[in-house]
Parts: sequence; structure tokens; C-alpha cells
Amino acid sequence: MYIVIVGAGDIGIPLIDIATRSGNEVVVIEKDPERADRAAGEYDCLILNADATAHGTLKDAGIEKADALISTTDRDAINIMVCLLAQEHEVPTIVSVVHDPEHMNVFRQIGVNTMENPQELIAGYLYRAVARPAIVDYMRIGEKAEVFEIRVTENAPISGRTIVEAAHEEILPDDVLIVAIEREGEDPPITPKGDTTIRTGDLLTVYSGFGADPELTDVFGHYEDRLK
Repeated sequence: MYIVIVGAGDIGIPLIDIATRSGNEVVVIEKDPERADRAAGEYDCLILNADATAHGTLKDAGIEKADALISTTDRDAINIMVCLLAQEHEVPTIVSVVHDPEHMNVFRQIGVNTMENPQELIAGYLYRAVARPAIVDYMRIGEKAEVFEIRVTENAPISGRTIVEAAHEEILPDDVLIVAIEREGEDPPITPKGDTTIRTGDLLTVYSGFGADPELTDVFGHYEDRLK
């Protein structure tokens, strides 16, 4: 893909790294000279030290052939302007970070895909890592539901049981689904069925309609969360 990234700050730099390593053709627009120089010294892509809210800058970045534009600056007003200009140039995919939740509706009205308050999301992940160490990774869905990864310990009530058995014995709640199993020596991950047996050491991807509370992590043998 041909991707235009606006901003080479705390969010933009990791994005540039991911996009370039994935083999995309990347152009970066950064107004701050020091940030632009840093990005140019680290990444093999075109870096423009210019104002992304100017039509001329976007044209220099090759906006007409861009498959996507991602705006990552720390000012919502700039991100909105950049996204509006990208729409004028009919960029197929436009994405922006949003720092102030009160501005979210504006981005929605102009039809931009968004990531809300990335700093808050990072803070939430860091707190989760301390407060709920059993959870390897997670994603919130709606107000309560979560998808998360968790490893099965030797003392887990679910270990050695099939999914059907765990459900019949009320070990696994009705609104919890095991959607994937990563098991040592098996590739790709297992798509579980009712007769699939859960083993100690399995890394499970789990959907829970009520989130990953301590009663649920107990099922997989992680009683340490109750000490938090």
C-alpha cells in the first residue's frame, strides 16, 4: 500500500516503523524539523518537513495515489483539517487519532475512522497488566464484553475437560466462548469444538460477555487475580 502518515511523534514513529517493516510505500509529513530529522535518520521512506494542512504538501506527498492517510498529530484541529483535505483528494481509507472525546462526533460526521485518546488506551493497558496479570492481551467490546488471551495452569478446573463437559459441569459460563487454542507443537491454532479437550499450557483466546472478572480467570487456574 501507499500510505501517507501525518506526524512523527510518539504515535507516528511506531506507526512508521510498522508500516515500513510491512513492506508498504510510506510518506511521512512532519512540521517539526527535529522530529522530521529523527524520522529521516531512522526509516527508509520519504520524510517531508512541511505543513500537512497545505494542499501543496499533500500533493508533494503523492496524495493522489495514496491508498490510506493516517493523521497522528497531538492536535485534533489539525487532524480534522488533514482528514478533510484527504477526502477532497478521495483517499480511500482515512484514519485519525482523537485526543478529546468531545471531538469524536466531529470525526464521525465527516466519516473518518478513529482511535480515541490513545494515551488513555495505553494507560488502561498498563494498569491492566498490573491489576490482572493473568490476562495476556485483551480487547474491550462495548461496555462489558471482552476478548482476551489467557494460559491454562495445572490447577485449572477446565484443564483435562472438553468444552462440552466444562459447560455441562457449569465450569464455563453460558456467555463465555473459547474461540481459539494455541498449543505447543500445533500450528495453526486450533479452532475448538465441543469435544475439544483443554490442556494445561494451552493459550486460549476467550470471549466473555461480562468481561474477565476473577470468577472467570479462576476457571483457567489464575487465582492470583483475587489478591489484587
